[in-house]
Amino acid sequence: MVKQISLDAWQIQHLTDLLKKGSDIVAKTNKPIVLYRQTLEEEEDSYEEIVCTITKDYVIEQLVTSGGVIVPSFHQQYVFTIEEFPQELLRKSRDRFLQVIDFLEEQLN
Repeated sequence: MVKQISLDAWQIQHLTDLLKKGSDIVAKTNKPIVLYRQTLEEEEDSYEEIVCTITKDYVIEQLVTSGGVIVPSFHQQYVFTIEEFPQELLRKSRDRFLQVIDFLEEQLN
């Protein structure tokens, strides 16, 4: 069990470091980085999705509805600090957590 806790702590720190690097890039370019998009519901030309982005010093997760005749709207918005987000993501989904690490390693290195 101790090894698993150590691995989780290392992964959380690694993702935090990657998010800080990404946040620094966003501060320079003034363009957010999309970490992931997840379609929750799709009907004809409209859809509901979660969009997660890095901004300067924060990670924002938004529930967006758009497409077709529907005017894009935000139904929920969660704002996490760079330090809070890795633990929250790991709590929600280990697979998504690892995908975000892979994505950021590819984009930032």
